[in-house]
Amino acid sequence: MKQIIYKILIILIIGFTGVSCHKDLDQNPIDPDSFTQKDVFANAQQAKGALAKVYASLALTGQQGPAGQPDISDIDEGFSQFSRMLFNLNELTTDNAVVAWGDPGLQDLHGMYWTAGNDFTDGMYYRLAQTVSFANSFIENAQALNSDPEVKYYIAEARFIRAYAYYNLMDLYGNVPLVTEISTDLPEQANRQQIFDFVESELLDIQDKLKDSGTNEYGRVDKVAAWALLSRLYLNAESFVGTPMYDKCVTFSEKVMNSTYQINTNDANGNGTAYDELFLADNDSNGAQNEFIFELNFDGVHSQTYGGTTFLVHAAVGGNMTPSDFGINGGWYGLRTTKNLVNLFTVDVNSLNAALGGTLSDWGLVGSATPNGWGSTNDIEMYETSTNIFEIYVELTAGELKFRYNENWGQNYGDDNADGTLDAGGANIVIPADGTYHIVMNLNDMTYTITPYAADKRGMFFTDGQNLEIQDMTNFSDGYAVTKFKNVDSNGNAGSDTSGNFVDTDLPLIRLAEIYLNYAEAVLRGGGGSTATAVAKINELRERAYGNSSGNITASDLTLDFILQERARELYWEGLRRTDLIRYGYFTSANYVWPFKGNDPNGIAVDSYRKLFPLPNNVLSINPNLHQNPGY
Repeated sequence: MKQIIYKILIILIIGFTGVSCHKDLDQNPIDPDSFTQKDVFANAQQAKGALAKVYASLALTGQQGPAGQPDISDIDEGFSQFSRMLFNLNELTTDNAVVAWGDPGLQDLHGMYWTAGNDFTDGMYYRLAQTVSFANSFIENAQALNSDPEVKYYIAEARFIRAYAYYNLMDLYGNVPLVTEISTDLPEQANRQQIFDFVESELLDIQDKLKDSGTNEYGRVDKVAAWALLSRLYLNAESFVGTPMYDKCVTFSEKVMNSTYQINTNDANGNGTAYDELFLADNDSNGAQNEFIFELNFDGVHSQTYGGTTFLVHAAVGGNMTPSDFGINGGWYGLRTTKNLVNLFTVDVNSLNAALGGTLSDWGLVGSATPNGWGSTNDIEMYETSTNIFEIYVELTAGELKFRYNENWGQNYGDDNADGTLDAGGANIVIPADGTYHIVMNLNDMTYTITPYAADKRGMFFTDGQNLEIQDMTNFSDGYAVTKFKNVDSNGNAGSDTSGNFVDTDLPLIRLAEIYLNYAEAVLRGGGGSTATAVAKINELRERAYGNSSGNITASDLTLDFILQERARELYWEGLRRTDLIRYGYFTSANYVWPFKGNDPNGIAVDSYRKLFPLPNNVLSINPNLHQNPGY
C-alpha cells in the first residue's frame, strides 16, 4: 500500500476533479468537488489507485504535497492534516501536551476556552467530512466493478475508512449529518445514537467482507480492524450514547487478541525495550508492523506533509535537543508535556522500600551521589531485611558514596578495587549516572551490589534545560520535551529524505496494545471476560516496557484508575487521551486537573459542554438543518 500511496500524486490528477474549499465544505459531509471520474474505475487495478486516495485522505493534505493545491483551503495545509488535528483535539486539550506556538486559537485548546469558529476545531470537521466524501465517491463508483473479488475488498475497506471517520465525528462533535451517498441536497442532522448505530452496523457488516487477519498488504485494513474499532466503540458506548456495552467490548477485544497480530517484542536497537521500535522510521519492517492494526503510512520522499509524524518529530524538538538525533534538520520548538504525564513514570521508592519488609537500621549511605551530600549528619538509612543484610531503593545522582554506621566516620566501608567487596575505610564507590538504584550490603560475606532499578522505559523525555513546572506555555523550556517519535531507524540511520525535512515513521491509529487495555477496562467495568487474562495482557505490555518482569502487577493492582494511568503510559500522544478522560469523568470536572486546564496555572474545572467541539459556523450558516452544540 505504501507503493500505491507513493504514486498518489499522479492518481490525484486523473482521479479527482476538484479542490475543496470552506464554501463547498459548508455542506459537509457532502463534497461535490470530490466526485470521481469514471475512467479511474476502468478496471480493478485503477480502482486500487482510487482506493489509495481514500486512505491518503487521512495522511496527506492535497493534490501535490506538502503544500499547494490543498484538499481544504482557508487553513494552513499542514495544520489541516488529520492526525495533526487529532493530536490537537485529543492530546493538546489534556494533560498529555502543551504547545509553545501562538497561532490564533491554538493556545485556546489546552486552556479549554475555544469558541465556535476556532480554526482547528473547524479544520478537523472539514477533514473528516472530506474523508467521508472520498469514501462515498469511491464506494459508488466501484460498484460497477463489484463482480471482481478484489474490488469487493476495496469497497469494504472504503466503508471501514468511512466508519472510522464517522466514529471520530461522533466522538468530537456529537450530532452531525449522516450521508452515505453522493448528493447535492443539504443533509439533515443525525443524532449521536444514529451515528453510533451506523458505525456499529457498518463494522458488523463488513467484518466478513474484509480480508482475513494478516492476509492484506501492509497499509490496508483487514477484518481485525473492524473488530478493533468495534472494541473501541463499545468501550465508549456508555459515554457516547448512555448504554453500557462492555460485554461487547470484551467479545470483540478477544477476537482481536486471538488474531494473527502480535505485540512487538523485537528490541531491534538493543536498548532494553521493544516499545520504542513502534515509533522509529523503520516501524513498517522492524517488527512493529505486526502490532499495527490500522496505521497511516508516511515516506519522507514520496508522501510529504507538514502533518503526520513530520509534525510529531519536528514540533517536539527544541532547546538543547540535537535535531540529528531525531533524523531531522531542525526543531520547531513547539510540543512538550505536563508534569502529570511525567509523574506517571516516576519510581515510587517509598513503596519499593516498604515492600522490602525490613526495619530501619543505623547503617546508611553518605556521599555526593546522595541527596544530602558528604557533609551530611543524616545519612540515607538502609533497611535490615535479614541478619547483617541491609537494602534500600534510592534516587541517586552521578557521584560517589560510602556506607557509614550511625553517621560516624569511625565505622565506614568503601571499595578499594571496585570489585564489589567492602573495605573498611575504603575508596569511594562511583555512581556513574543519575537514576533509581537497588543497593544491598551484606556484612556476612562483606560484599555489596548497586543495581540500577529497571524503570518503565515508555517514559521518553528530554529534561536538559527543560523545567518540569510550566509557568509559560509559550516558552519551550517550560515542560519536559517528549522523545517518543523519531525519524531514525533501528540502526540509528536517518530517514529517506536527506534534507531532513520530512519523516518516514508510520503512525499507528489502532494497535494491539490498545485492545489489551480495552479488554482489561471492560472486564473491570463488568463486561465479563477473565481477570487473569486481563492481568496477563497488562503484564505483557509492562514486561516490554521494563525489559523484565519487575514491573508486573497482580489482580489486586488492577483497578480502573490503574488502567487509565496505564493507558496514558502506553498510548500517550497517539490521539486517545481526551476520549479516555471523558469516559472516566475527568475531562471537564474538578476530579482531575492539570496545569492550565481551564486556563488556570494550577488547573480548574470547566463547563461540561466542552466534551464536544462546536460545529463550524460556516456550516451552520449554509445549512439550516443543522444546530450548534450546546454552549457555543
